[in-house]
Amino acid sequence: MEAAWRQAGRGRGRARASGQAGIGLCARGGASGGAARSGSGSGSGRGRGGGGGTPCIPLTGSSSSLGARELSSQKKFDEIKKANQAAAKKFVEDQFSSSSEEDEDSEGKHGKILAKTFTTYTNQTDGDASELERTRQYVNEAFQSGALTCLICIASVKRNQAVWSCSGCFCIFHMPCIQKWAKDSLFLISSPLTDDDFGKKDYPWPCPKCRFEYKRSETPTRYYCYCGKVEDPELDPWLVPHSCGQVCEREFRPPCGHKCLLLCHPGPCPPCPKMVTIACYCKKAKPVPRRCSTKEWSCQLPCGRKLPCGQHSCENPCHPGDCQSCPRVSKQRCVCGRQITERLCACPFWQCEQVCGRTLPCGNHTCEQVCHSGPCGECPRSGKRPCPCEKSMFFLPCTEDVPTCGDSCDKVLECGIHRCSQRCHRGPCEICRQEVEKQCRCGKHTKRMPCHKPYLCETKCTKIRDCQKHQCKRKCCSGNCPPCDQLCGRTLGCRNHKCPSVCHRGSCYPCPETVAVLCNCGKTVLKVPCGRERSTKPPKCKELCSRPPTCHHPSQEKHSCHFGPCPACRQSCQKVLKCGHLCPASCHDEALVKQTGLHQPAGPWEQPSEPAFIQTALPCPPCQIPLLTECLGQHEASPLPCHSAGPYSCKRFCGRLLDCKNHTCMKECHKFTKVNGNTDRQKLPCGHRCKEICHSGDCPQNCNQKVKLRCPCKRMKKELQCSKVREGQVSLECDTLCKEMKRKASEIKEAEAKAAIEEEKRRQQAELEAFENRLKGRRKNKRRKDDVEVELSVWQKYKNFIMLPVCGVAVVMLAWLMAYNN
Repeated sequence: MEAAWRQAGRGRGRARASGQAGIGLCARGGASGGAARSGSGSGSGRGRGGGGGTPCIPLTGSSSSLGARELSSQKKFDEIKKANQAAAKKFVEDQFSSSSEEDEDSEGKHGKILAKTFTTYTNQTDGDASELERTRQYVNEAFQSGALTCLICIASVKRNQAVWSCSGCFCIFHMPCIQKWAKDSLFLISSPLTDDDFGKKDYPWPCPKCRFEYKRSETPTRYYCYCGKVEDPELDPWLVPHSCGQVCEREFRPPCGHKCLLLCHPGPCPPCPKMVTIACYCKKAKPVPRRCSTKEWSCQLPCGRKLPCGQHSCENPCHPGDCQSCPRVSKQRCVCGRQITERLCACPFWQCEQVCGRTLPCGNHTCEQVCHSGPCGECPRSGKRPCPCEKSMFFLPCTEDVPTCGDSCDKVLECGIHRCSQRCHRGPCEICRQEVEKQCRCGKHTKRMPCHKPYLCETKCTKIRDCQKHQCKRKCCSGNCPPCDQLCGRTLGCRNHKCPSVCHRGSCYPCPETVAVLCNCGKTVLKVPCGRERSTKPPKCKELCSRPPTCHHPSQEKHSCHFGPCPACRQSCQKVLKCGHLCPASCHDEALVKQTGLHQPAGPWEQPSEPAFIQTALPCPPCQIPLLTECLGQHEASPLPCHSAGPYSCKRFCGRLLDCKNHTCMKECHKFTKVNGNTDRQKLPCGHRCKEICHSGDCPQNCNQKVKLRCPCKRMKKELQCSKVREGQVSLECDTLCKEMKRKASEIKEAEAKAAIEEEKRRQQAELEAFENRLKGRRKNKRRKDDVEVELSVWQKYKNFIMLPVCGVAVVMLAWLMAYNN
C-alpha cells in the first residue's frame, strides 16, 4: 500500500504540475496545448469547441501588444483553470461525500492493495503479523463503506467531514462532537457543586472510548490529517480518507529513535522495520542484525550469572532482566541457631518462633524476644521508671513494680477536649461523661448531652446532589453532600443498553460494546459499534450456502451464502416417468403459478390488484423422447414422442396380397394378421405385372409387354418385346448418321479447344507488348495510337464463341429431323 500511495501522490503531483503549466505560442490558428486541454475539460461553454480555448498569440507585432495579449491570454487561462478546479472539486465531493457510495470493485481493489502492502511489511518483520492487526483493521475500516462510526453521535464518518483521532485508542470522532464532549466534560468536572477550586485548576477531559485524559489546552480546534502535518487535508479519491498522502514520520511506540515510513494512515503505526545490530540478553553471543521492533533476542545459552544466594549460578537460558530466585533447597539454621531445617536457598534468614529465654544481665528475668540474633540487651525494668500518669520518676529494683503517685491523671480523653479527673491509675482512662452544649452536624439544632455521644438530628438534607436530579435526603447532612449513588439507567445512543454509571449530569458515555454483524451462515463476521447493527449491511460471505434443498434433489446447485429463500432450482428433474424414461425438464417442484379470478372488481372504479403467485409442485410434462414406431400396415417407421407413440395409419393403400394370391388390398393402411406362407406373387421376374386374367398358380414367364431399347449413343430408340430383350435376342446398333454426328461433335470440340488456345496466346502477346511499352517509356498519345491499331472489334473478339454453339445446335436439330423421318 505504501508503494501504491507513493505512486498516487506522484501522479497527483504531476497532474497539478501539468495543470499549472503556462501557455505556449503557436504559429497557426487555434488554442495552445495547455489552454485547449484545460478548456475542453470544463463544463462551461467557453471551454468547448475550437473557439472556446485560449486564442493563439501572433508572432508578429510590437512587444507591447504582444505583452498585452499574453497577459490577456494568461488571465483567460487562469479563469478557465479556476473553473475546472471548482468543477473537479464539486464532482469529487458529490462522488465521495458518503463512504457508503463505494462500489464493490473499488473495495476489491482496496483489499488487494492492503493485502499486498501488509504482506511486504510482514516479510520485513520476520513473519510476525500480530502487531500489524490493529493497523490493518483501522486502514481496512477507512476503506469500507460505513465502517468508520463516531461513537458520540453513532453516525457514519464521511470522507468530506472534519474529524479528530484519539492518540490513545486511535478512535475517530466528528470534530463538532468531540469539541462538545470536551466542553461538557470540563464543565461537569470543574462544577462548583463538586469542587471548591473552580477556575483554579486545569482539569483534564477524557476520551469517550478509552478514557485517555487530555488537558484543557489540548481541546481540538482545527482539523488535521492523521500524522498532524497538514491542516484541512484535501479530499483525494486516491488516498485514504482524511490522509495528506505524505510520509507519516511519527515516533514509534515504544520509542526506538526511528520514525514510521508508511504514508499518513489511521490507527497505530506498525512495528519498526529498521535493521539494527544488537547482542543477546546475556551478551555472550556475537551481535547480529535484526529488525528494530524485534531487536531483543535470546541466544538460548545458560545465563551463568551469580544468584542472590551467592552460592549457585543461574541455569536458565539467556533471558532479560534480573535472574530468578535460586530454586535449590539447602539445610539452614534459624536466626538464634537452635533449629536446622531444609529451606529454599533464596531465603536463608528465618526465625524459629521460639522465645529466647536467656537470662538477662539483672539475673532476675529472662529475654522474652522471639528467636533473634546478637545480645538480648538490658532488663526493661531496670533504671528510672515513670508512674502510670508519667508525672513522677522512681529508681526501684527490677523486681518491684512502680507505684502510683497519687496525683490526678490529667490525660486528654478520647473527645480531645477534656482531661481525666481520676487519680493516677493503671490501664486506660474512662470515657468523657461531662455534659456540653452540642450542635448537630447540619448546624440547625443544639442540645446538652454527654460529650462522648455524637448528636445527629432527624432533619433530612434537601440539597440537590451533583447529578442535579436527586435530593441528598441524608439525616443531619453537613452540607458536603456525597455524590449520587443511584444508577443512571438512561438508554444509551445505541438504543440497546442502559447507562451503568451512577447518576450524573450531561450526556452519558457512548456504549462501549461492539456487536457482530453476521452473514446468514455465521462464518463471516463484521464488528461494528453497538447501535450500528441495524443500519449496517451484512458482510458478503464467500462460503457456499449450506441449506438443505427444498425439492426432491439430494443436493442443490452451488451458490454463495445469502439471506432469504434460495433461488429456484435449475437442475433437470430426472424423475422416472411411467414410460421408464427420466424427466429432462427443469425442476418444477416449486414453480410459481399465477392465480387468476380470485378477486372480482366491484366496478370500473376499483383499481386492478397485482396478480397473486403461489408456489406449487407441477406434474412432469409428457415424455418427448422420440421412439421409432411402425404404422399399422408396417409400411414405414417414424420417430414419435414417447407419450403418443403407438400404432398409426400412414394413409397409404394396404397393398398386401389377398387370399386369391393375385390381387392386393386397396384399403387404407390398417392392422393385419400375419399368416405364414403368404408370399407376394403380383410381379413377374422382369418387374412387370402379369396382364393375364386372374388365375391360380404361377404367372407365365414370357412377358409380352413392350419396352424401349436405345442405341449406344442414345439417338435411336425402338419398342420391342420384354421377353426377347431379357433373353438378348434383339439389339439396336448405331447407324452411319450416328457416327457422322459423333465425328462432327468431336470436330466442334477440337475447334473450341483450338480457339481457346489462340485466344490465350493473343492475350499473352498483348500483355507482353504492354509491358514492353511501359519499359520503353513511350508517350501517352503514342500508346493510345498503338492501342487503337491493335484493338479488335467485338465480332472479331467473340465470333468463335458465338458460331461454335450455333453450329452445334444446327447439327443436332438436323440429326433429330432425320431420325424422326425414319
